[in-house]
Amino acid sequence: MHGGMIMKREMDMGSETSPDCYATDDAFLHTLAHCMSTHCHDVAVWDLEKYWNMNVAGNQPNQPLPKATYQQTLADIPTEPTDTLVVGEELNHTMVVSNEDYQGSYNAQGVFEKMEDTNERYGIALLVSGAIIPIVFSFLRFIPFPTTLVTKFNSWFIDPPAFGTRHKTPIAGLFHMPTRGQAFFIFYLIAINIILSAIGFKSSQPNSWYPSVLGTDGQIVSYFTNRVGVLSFANIPLLFLYAGRNNILLSLTNWSHGTFLLLHRWVAWIATLQAILHSIIYLQIYVHDGTHASESKLPYWIWGVVATLCMSILLPASMLPIRKNLYEFFLAWHVLLSIFVLVGCLWHIVARFQHQWGYENWIYTAIAVWGFERMMRIARLARNGVKTARVTIVDEDYIRVNIEDISGSGHAFLYFPTLTWRIWENHPFSVASTVLPSNDLPDTLKYDTDIEKLGSSSEASDSDSRERRYQSLTKVGMTFLVRTKGGITSQLRSQETLPVLVESAYGPHEDLSQYSRLICIAGGVGITACIPFLRAHPGATKLYWGARSRSIMDVMASSLRGVEQETYVGKRMNITDVLRQEMVGSATTMAVLVSGPSEMADEVRYVIGELGRQEKGIRVKLLEEAFSW
Repeated sequence: MHGGMIMKREMDMGSETSPDCYATDDAFLHTLAHCMSTHCHDVAVWDLEKYWNMNVAGNQPNQPLPKATYQQTLADIPTEPTDTLVVGEELNHTMVVSNEDYQGSYNAQGVFEKMEDTNERYGIALLVSGAIIPIVFSFLRFIPFPTTLVTKFNSWFIDPPAFGTRHKTPIAGLFHMPTRGQAFFIFYLIAINIILSAIGFKSSQPNSWYPSVLGTDGQIVSYFTNRVGVLSFANIPLLFLYAGRNNILLSLTNWSHGTFLLLHRWVAWIATLQAILHSIIYLQIYVHDGTHASESKLPYWIWGVVATLCMSILLPASMLPIRKNLYEFFLAWHVLLSIFVLVGCLWHIVARFQHQWGYENWIYTAIAVWGFERMMRIARLARNGVKTARVTIVDEDYIRVNIEDISGSGHAFLYFPTLTWRIWENHPFSVASTVLPSNDLPDTLKYDTDIEKLGSSSEASDSDSRERRYQSLTKVGMTFLVRTKGGITSQLRSQETLPVLVESAYGPHEDLSQYSRLICIAGGVGITACIPFLRAHPGATKLYWGARSRSIMDVMASSLRGVEQETYVGKRMNITDVLRQEMVGSATTMAVLVSGPSEMADEVRYVIGELGRQEKGIRVKLLEEAFSW
């Protein structure tokens, strides 16, 4: 069967033959039918007919059918052919395909198809494992391992930075050091890509595509180039999946969005290096063959250059200093270049192969993943509609943003379309409160009463009438505490009210109710990420909170009424003493949540790791709540 497929390819050399010509030309059809009858003795007639209808005119979905069936064409051959087909010469009558040409074509097509099948299987394995492994490892948390053993394991292999003591604090201002747990999975992603790029290759001679002058090396180099191209394509849906804040893996695992963003960046590096390697090797092949001048003018080549170039630009244009200092512009060009990558990859394939080998399905998958993510964002925005934000200045560093008639916990992404022409810009903020005081509530009670716990606190339990009075003077809404650093957040200072779009709610990611005690360590505005956990936790809680000024603490006093707390104003919290006091000698299971500056988060991580490795009987879970650049 391969011989018939390759004979068509061989007779196409020298000029481009249309599908209609293949389907109607007697010389071609008779020669192909004679070749199949001569070399395909072990293939059933029905299988030959199936191949005949599906492949004679090409491999496209809407290709024409041959004008006659295989058996009819074979019967129509007037006389037994005697002339032998010579590749490159004109085919104008029925000819014989020599055994040597047939075997060379059979080997070429047979091995190529096996390699393509292997490439597809390896790509699927890469994509599926990248999605399944996080789910499998997350499910391990449901196995009732001894908590002291889990703490020891996490302290050695999961929580500490891979090297050094810094995780959230950038290394040389350029990148974040992954934790050991993150590093293990990153190592897997790198290793599986290298392994799948290097195994499973086959070669054969004689080979009409790679004659003896090129030999086995030419075959393997070509197959390797195709392999890394396919693996690069397979990584593209994965990196889009990891990047989304509506990533389904966030619901199926206990991995944070920050972890998936880190993986997104590593997969992007891998996919880009594979694309560059694919392009460089093919460039060398065509230069060596002397066909680069003509090949480089073809649409598939141009679109391949567009895709590879955009991927190459995205890497340096997405480095941490750019993301942090030019965040709004970073988002814009990141999306724009990503669109060019997808379009370039798709047209690179369609222009070269049409839809013959299914390479485009990887890009369709990436588009589907990205499309789902964007549709979910639009759905969240549409559900909340246009709201009004009321801005109150707290001090020179902080403002409070209240949004009425909306509910949710965790964090939300806010859009302020009247502040900039870039209406797509959005910023994440933690929800500090989900109940707002009414304008009719006396000022002395607006922010010094625990309006969210009325009916359970001692202040509100004097009488049912007092409880109903307070409840009638509150509103459903969200409060955000914002530190103004520049950009849109600094523009909010000059506003009193403005329209806002709210993409919410992205709730607290992990349930900590199984731990008997919750310790929250917050720095500045990081308190807003701690409040939902403090409210929801059924056991004992304690807050350690440091801030540069008292004003932010006064604003949050009502939301924290009833919470055991120690505050530090204008001075440094001794995190080592705090955690040693809480953890050493404690017989209860404990969760420690940290939300604050990078240095604070890294110190908490370091101290918990040290105590977990050195002390006996400690049972602690570390959770870090922070926005990742």
